[in-house]
Amino acid sequence: MIILMGVAGSGKSMQGRMLADEAGYPWLSTGELLRVLITGRRRHEMLTGKLLSDDEVINVVDTVMGLIDTSQRFVLDGFPRTIAQADWLLSKVNKKELKLTAIFHLVVSEEIVKERLDARARSDDNEGAIRNRFEEYRKMTVPILEHFKNAGITVTDIDASKSPPVIHAQIMDYLATIKNGTKIKI
Repeated sequence: MIILMGVAGSGKSMQGRMLADEAGYPWLSTGELLRVLITGRRRHEMLTGKLLSDDEVINVVDTVMGLIDTSQRFVLDGFPRTIAQADWLLSKVNKKELKLTAIFHLVVSEEIVKERLDARARSDDNEGAIRNRFEEYRKMTVPILEHFKNAGITVTDIDASKSPPVIHAQIMDYLATIKNGTKIKI
């Protein structure tokens, strides 16, 4: 499992698709999955930038993971988003139900994110929702990255202000040479 984390607009989905396409991995984008699978009032709340409950998100992710071969590498984009979700994921890794290859944190400024989200013109990318996402990211995602580090998991920061091909090259370079020097087959 290769995890991509970062604020909305950092390029998680683009990089996830590029990595999945190049390497032939399944790509699980929680944002895409939730936009497709969540309906009604909860969908409306989600589109205004509110996060769904841990149970709702974990249920969707667990269900979709049940549809793929998790013994093989796959790209997980945008999950976990809370400490509880991170703990659920870590428990799966500790039980050897999932194998964690890498966590990439796509780091980008708020100014660049606003430009990118304005350009993609999605209905849930309004100014208020963007502001809410950044606040949630600071309050919830950044502590998750620290939580992983405290659990002994390597989190690799990637400069996501660069062009998509440059960002992709950084990710591929890291995957080609894991910290212990062992080459892995992508």
